[in-house]
Amino acid sequence: QVQFVESGGGLVQPGGSLRLSCVASGIIFRFYAMGWYRQAPGKQRELVATITNSGTTNYADSVKGRFTISRDNAKNTGNLQMNSLKPEDTAVYYCNLMGRDVWGQGTQVTVSS
Repeated sequence: QVQFVESGGGLVQPGGSLRLSCVASGIIFRFYAMGWYRQAPGKQRELVATITNSGTTNYADSVKGRFTISRDNAKNTGNLQMNSLKPEDTAVYYCNLMGRDVWGQGTQVTVSS
């Protein structure tokens, strides 16, 4: 079964940093582009960052310059480094393949004083 398990979330003050990770299983990870998504309470899930199998990255305007997406194909792992966090970054964060409509548990990020 294809599965993504996210970790690394938590409570952080505005301006702080977190590093999220996800481990993929059930796929040959290096063949696929992947993305990080987030869903805030009462809002739709949104795509925040993507990375191709060759390492090309793209970011939503809301996180550009603050977040960095990366991957380690040998470990079937994706990462999201989040710096200069803002309260509006508070959400459950998910990693997934582009276009895949099956979601894991996600990891909660809360930015608050």
